[in-house]
Amino acid sequence: MKILVVEDDHHIAQSIKKGLEQERMVVDLAFDGVGGYDLAVDNSYDLIVLDLMLPGLNGLDLCSRLRQNKNHTPILILTARDRLDNKVEGLNCGADDYLTKPFAFEELLARIRALTRRPHTISETIISLEDLSLNLQTFAVKRAGREIKLTSKEFSLLEMLLRHPNQILTKDQITNHVWDYEADVLPNTVEVYIKNLRRKIDAPFKFPLIHTVRGFGYKISKSL
Repeated sequence: MKILVVEDDHHIAQSIKKGLEQERMVVDLAFDGVGGYDLAVDNSYDLIVLDLMLPGLNGLDLCSRLRQNKNHTPILILTARDRLDNKVEGLNCGADDYLTKPFAFEELLARIRALTRRPHTISETIISLEDLSLNLQTFAVKRAGREIKLTSKEFSLLEMLLRHPNQILTKDQITNHVWDYEADVLPNTVEVYIKNLRRKIDAPFKFPLIHTVRGFGYKISKSL
């Protein structure tokens, strides 16, 4: 799961990033409204955590512009503005949820999970294909009843593949979603991680699920 956090308080932003990364999420940060808007437009995110009091472009205007441009990424407003009229204004501009500061990280995480379980993203805690399953809350990965240990990045890559079964994903699509914006990704990084995944979830079993579509990318399906 890839999250964009738009927050001008660097300490809060870095704390959220650290906490979400411990939950196997990929996190990009923006510290002003213009930078946040540009990242939201140029990249694919599963959810945006958005402060309201931002330099350059405030959160309400950012949210409104995204909705006007048909960007339907779930938006969770995270702000110190706690009056009822602030909440109503935030939700009316197109946000999906509203959480006030100070906040408990456990509640933020629960709200993120609730939003990303909605129909426009994914409706289940467990996503699966054939005999392979991935639990988004416990991070357990199993195939044919056997538990498989994955690294954080392997988990994120497998999650992306399972969210798009039978669809070809290019290297650029995978890189943009599995690695954060500032990551130094080498040309063969995706190939290396695909190879590692195949070794763990394909090689020990009767038939492969991860396939290379030469000249295009990769897909997960029962057959090529």
